[in-house]
Order: sequence, then structure tokens, then C-alpha cells
Amino acid sequence: MAKTKTINKIKDSGSDRVFGIVNGTILTIFTLLVLYPIYFILSASISDPTYVNLGETFLFPKGINFLGYEKLLEYPTILRGFANSVLYTVSGVCIQMFTCVTCAFALSRKELPGRRWLNGFFVLTMYIGGGLVPSYILYRDLHILNTIWVIILPTALSVYNMIVCRSFFMSNISEELFEATKIDGGSYTTFFIKVVLPLSKAILAVLVLYHALAHWNNYTSALYYLRDSRKYPLQMVLKGLTASLSSDVQDMGMDAKAIADKIKAEQAVRYAIIIIGSIPVFLMYPFVQKYFVKGVMVGSVKG
Repeated sequence: MAKTKTINKIKDSGSDRVFGIVNGTILTIFTLLVLYPIYFILSASISDPTYVNLGETFLFPKGINFLGYEKLLEYPTILRGFANSVLYTVSGVCIQMFTCVTCAFALSRKELPGRRWLNGFFVLTMYIGGGLVPSYILYRDLHILNTIWVIILPTALSVYNMIVCRSFFMSNISEELFEATKIDGGSYTTFFIKVVLPLSKAILAVLVLYHALAHWNNYTSALYYLRDSRKYPLQMVLKGLTASLSSDVQDMGMDAKAIADKIKAEQAVRYAIIIIGSIPVFLMYPFVQKYFVKGVMVGSVKG
């Protein structure tokens, strides 16, 4: 006879079930509060602005049209700004990841001479800065104003992210692995490339996301240090476009219909601008989501 196996499951108590229901309800509410603004903006960007103003797109888009996106295509500066942002983001992330990870690895090694003083020096830079005017004078004297380097070099190293990465190395890369590498004749470089990096995918993915978001949303650097509009990132281009649409409406004559149509176009473009500026973030996050919790928790809590 075939033996039948019985699995004794631990039954949840009444209080556990109540806690699960309450916890699930609260998390669901918070999730909806976070997701609904994104959904509303997407819905409004493809709805007739008249229905948006009347509040009739609360749940579903109405009068579906792509007026905002069509208007955006009329501005060639959008594509140029998008390309500039991609260039700044990719270049900045590559430089930041190189400096951040190599610096974190060096400071995670206890045999590094002056390690404590170097750690203190890096932490000090997080609290002391020269300010806007001294920074502008420095960049001017370095001849990097109005160049790609004024966007990338000042943020070449994020000390906070470096500390997180260093903590991850200290907590998750055992000393025995380094000893084994030395026995096999490997150097620090071999240990770093062949052992540390493959075991640190979680924290590396999180750092790529952090650095990419910082560069993609960087607006103030371009505002302060760039004068050539052809080098503006997407954020600056969208800001200028929004301002020009508002001024166009104010400068129009008394033709009520023309003013109404212009206002509708402006509102549609505003929502489309938000979606266009957010697309790269939405596309990037799913690729690092599985590493996100592990990388953040291990890298920031320990060490």
C-alpha cells in the first residue's frame, strides 16, 4: 500500500489572522496612495484637458487624445535634451561607480595605512562645502563651465554611497576569501575583480540606480553652470518649454477661443512632460528591484 504522508500545518491564531488582514489592508491603501498620482498623470496626459479640469478623469481617461505628445514632437529641443541627459547619466554613472566602488574597497581593507583618517576626511566633506559662489569660481578657473565636465566631475564621488558600499564589503566579503586568493597567487586587483565584484551584484545594482536617478534629475547644475542651450539636459529643456508655453498664453490677444485652445494645449503638454521625464526611471527600476532590498539593508545597517 502506498504510504500517505500527512503534513501537520501550524494554524494561525485569531490574532494572527486579524494582524494579517489589518496589515494587508494598510499596505494596500499606501500602495494605492503611491500609485494613483502616477496613474492620474498618465490618464490626464491622454485625456481632453476639458474633462481633466472638470474632474471627470478621476478613474478613467476621457476624450482620449495625444495632443500633449503631439505638441512635444513639434519641439526639436526635446530630443536633444533627452540625448544630453542620457549622455550625462551614462557618463556620470560610469565615473561614479568606478570611484565609489574602488574607494569603498580600499577603505574596507584594515591594512590600509591611515584608513581611519581617510574615513574621517571623507565624512567631513559631507558636512562642509564651499557654497555656490566659491564653487562657481572654482569651476571657472578650472575652465569646465559650460561643458559636460561641470555636470559630471563635481559629483564624481558620492561619499554617502561610498560608505554604504564600504559597509557592504566589510560585512559580506570574508577575509578567508582574500587569504585564498593570496594562496593562489592573486593580488588585490585579482581579488577585487574576480571575487569582490561578482559577490556584490546587489549593492552595485542599487548604486547604479541611485547614481542614475541623481544624474537624470539633476537640474540645478545645468541651471547654474550651463549657458549653451544646446547642452541643456532634458530637465532644463522641459522647464524652459513650460515657461514658454505659459508666456505664450499671457501674450496672446483677446481671442477667447484661441486662448482656450492654447491653455488646453499647455495643460496637455505639462502632463506629457511629466510622463516623458519619468519613463527612464520606470524602465530602469524593474531591472534592479530584485537586488534593491538586499543591497540597501545589508549595505546600510551593518558596519
